[in-house]
Amino acid sequence: MKGSNYLEQLAETKVVVFDKTGTVTHGVFEVVETAPVENISPDELIEVAALAESLSNHPIAKSLVDKYGKAVDTSRISGFEDITGHGIKAVVDGNEIYAGNTRLMDKIGIKYTDQKTVGTVVHVVSNGKYLGHIVIADRVKEDAHEMIAELNSRGIETVMLTGDAKTVGEDVARQLGVQKVYTELLPGDKVDKLEQILKDQKAKGGKVAFVGDGINDAPVLTRADIGIAMGALGSDAAIEASDRSEERRVGKECRSRW
Repeated sequence: MKGSNYLEQLAETKVVVFDKTGTVTHGVFEVVETAPVENISPDELIEVAALAESLSNHPIAKSLVDKYGKAVDTSRISGFEDITGHGIKAVVDGNEIYAGNTRLMDKIGIKYTDQKTVGTVVHVVSNGKYLGHIVIADRVKEDAHEMIAELNSRGIETVMLTGDAKTVGEDVARQLGVQKVYTELLPGDKVDKLEQILKDQKAKGGKVAFVGDGINDAPVLTRADIGIAMGALGSDAAIEASDRSEERRVGKECRSRW
């Protein structure tokens, strides 16, 4: 704890807001489905996506590289751009590759296959041609349900903010018993949503705590009445922005994409 005043504010907390990935889930992603278009094999789709994502440090990118299962030849990659809240753009073997969510597909004007499967969907495009999508799933932490249930039983409202698709966010919220969930949020959207929650609670005299782990959670952690970082696994930025700190920390840099 950075000060006893935060303990006092915890006693007045009426709402606890959670990030999803790496906070109530393990943040360890695995490829669970590969859906290429005709004339493209699943292995080819994975190869393109893995090479394009290989310069990213996001857990989703790592899962694609792990699925590829080979050493990445970085000489095949001549360009890389992180498109915040959408995905990535890369040049692989001279081909312009986009890999990301539906917002990215809409942004670049690509028609894609609508996917209802619960999981994070990565759509892949090469030189303006849609190659297919890959579904990646995360696992809920074993003790998260018990924690949420305890808060709910004490009359504390539980809320989750996530950049994930509506189906993914709502499925995790349902599993955990989170009372409210807001999905498909960009980093700035999370701050805006928290501001509204803070405004509502100020009128009621209650305090709002936010719990997160990623580097993109730092602005929300700072803005909340009480910011709580995942000390053992959170990024340095999240820990420094929170109202608790510890001497031993392991940084896990995550870009604000999902």
